[in-house]
Amino acid sequence: MRRHFIPAACALFVATVAGAAPDEELLGKSRGYPIGTRATWYFDETVRVGASTHLDTLLPHHTLAKAATPSALPRAATEPAIAYRFRGERRTLNDYLDGQRLTALLVIRDGEILVERYQYDRNDRHRFVSHSMAKSIVSLGIGIALADGSIRSLDDKARDYVPALAGNVYGETTLRNLLRMASGVKFSEEYDGRDDLSKFARMQATKGTIAGLRLFGEREVPQGERFHYASIETSALGAVLHAATAKSLSEFLGERLWRPMGAEADATWIIGGDGLERAAGNFNAVLRDYGRLGVLLANDGARDGRQIVPKDYLLEATDWHRHPAAFAPKDAGPRALGYGYQFWTLRGAERRFALLGVFGQAIFVDPARKIVMVHLAAAKNARVGVESMGAERMALWEGVLASLGESAPRP
Repeated sequence: MRRHFIPAACALFVATVAGAAPDEELLGKSRGYPIGTRATWYFDETVRVGASTHLDTLLPHHTLAKAATPSALPRAATEPAIAYRFRGERRTLNDYLDGQRLTALLVIRDGEILVERYQYDRNDRHRFVSHSMAKSIVSLGIGIALADGSIRSLDDKARDYVPALAGNVYGETTLRNLLRMASGVKFSEEYDGRDDLSKFARMQATKGTIAGLRLFGEREVPQGERFHYASIETSALGAVLHAATAKSLSEFLGERLWRPMGAEADATWIIGGDGLERAAGNFNAVLRDYGRLGVLLANDGARDGRQIVPKDYLLEATDWHRHPAAFAPKDAGPRALGYGYQFWTLRGAERRFALLGVFGQAIFVDPARKIVMVHLAAAKNARVGVESMGAERMALWEGVLASLGESAPRP
């Protein structure tokens, strides 16, 4: 059954019980939401809730330590009414939770929590897996390293930092084109256990990232010409960031992002057989720290007057108006999104963007209105666009914007 946690003094929580969450028995409620095994956690739907919040108990990882003093996230006295339209009907936030397999939801405006909800017996102490939202975190690391000179230029090639990739198609791709997922390399990502992603993941888990990258060598089109989503390209960026900074991603981003933004809890990042982070996903953090990341992005990378992520880089990474036409949001279709530097961009005149991961993970950011929505889930499908969650989640986001006093501009 669904639980709505309301913070009280001394970090205690009061739970008000509502109706059953969708498919809660299928997802393991009576079994205490089991976490599965290393072999089953990703594909087995019956352990998806438990595994998504205990991945770092199954797999080796590095830790990003929390801040000594967390940044404040005050809470509004009352939760605002949020409504949205979907399939011709007016729906409420409770309707969304009744119909979608949401594990946690956070809505923040101007650094203030307006909504914090959990389902499936999850709570504020659980670390939720990011899936591909981690790609955007890697991009922030690239931007920080670029600003401090560890990376000289986005037009450098990956092999300029990782000599082991010399002669490999990914090694000969520029960082800018890796950021845009525009290497032109043939790579399949179907989430079915038989695709190139699975082939790469198995090699990365046993022999490491470089060995996995070197499995692929066919460039279908010249780099920079097309967007083709391929998680392996983020892994190449992770290897570059590690080599350029001489630190693990967890060490570098812990020092330069996680603690400076004021994280309240440790985060973890799953590692492969070489000890490098599995950069394209596998990051784990509590809900409110994902919210803090969203707040930092909504404030163009600054916290309390200190620029943590370079503003110029962040604007370039998330503003579709600055991108070539091949990477701009589409004019139509159920997923009319663009792609920046490892961020998804949303249609419209104003800059809005999202961090997205399979099975429903998302952070939506509206910098102009300082509104952030964190949506964590255990969807039926890796690609939520093939089920109702994809379209209804976008409708909810537009409803959040409208309900908080500003209508979402239509494309």
